Amino acid sequence: MINKLLFFAAILFTFQFTVSAQNGTVKPLTIGEIRTLKSGILKEERTLNIYLPQNFDKTKSYPIIYLLDGSMNEDFIHVTGLVQFFNQMYAMPETIVVGIANVDRKRDFTFHTDLKDLQKDYPTTGHSDKFIGFLEKELKPYIENQFKTDTTYIFGQSLGGLLATEILLKKPEMFNNYFIISPSLWWDDESLLKQSPQLLAKIKDTKKFVYVSVGKGEHKVMVKDAEDFYTVLQNSNKKNWKVEYKMMDLDNHATILHRSLYEGLVKLFPYQEIK
Repeated sequence: MINKLLFFAAILFTFQFTVSAQNGTVKPLTIGEIRTLKSGILKEERTLNIYLPQNFDKTKSYPIIYLLDGSMNEDFIHVTGLVQFFNQMYAMPETIVVGIANVDRKRDFTFHTDLKDLQKDYPTTGHSDKFIGFLEKELKPYIENQFKTDTTYIFGQSLGGLLATEILLKKPEMFNNYFIISPSLWWDDESLLKQSPQLLAKIKDTKKFVYVSVGKGEHKVMVKDAEDFYTVLQNSNKKNWKVEYKMMDLDNHATILHRSLYEGLVKLFPYQEIK
């Protein structure tokens, strides 16, 4: 009887030890914070996914990237990983990323159009003016009140690239650096592209970095519009603007963003081996 009890006790001890060894210690993996901002302009709450550098110090100033399509299930995770990689391996300083989660990107990223087919396909369209107002008058002041900043970026692709282009041409002072990937300049029969020389002529020649890219595998109109916009930027004679263009030979509209952002960041922060 005693032997049986000792045998079962040994089995129980072994089981408990195994479970304990497997359990280990579990704690959350945190790379930032999620905030909610009530917008009076948009009349809705907006979710902000905010990446903070590992050694974040609230007394220091940081560059801030405003990421369109910044939901957790969109571009926030892979873009913050790219930023962390550039902090680690390149000369890019530690940077805060503000991912702006979408509610209705077709509404927020497009300006008004009278074209009936677009109105039919995009029934909520045409309110980029309100979204730009939200960025300028609510979001940026809020973020700059919460974090010290020394320079700003905006990252936008597709319709987000259209919005970034509209901001560059109409409110260029909002950001220092513009990453415009596969911009949907076909919108409204290319009206923004057609207006761009006149709009650029009115803009002050202050220091700015503008990066435009498109995938070789994208629709031919998308490729042509991106190339034409780059040409317009080159011809604008902005001596204090650094303008870069990249044709992504291996990419289409679905695959371009991550690799293109990498190529754009390399233009700003080229690799230099530490000696």
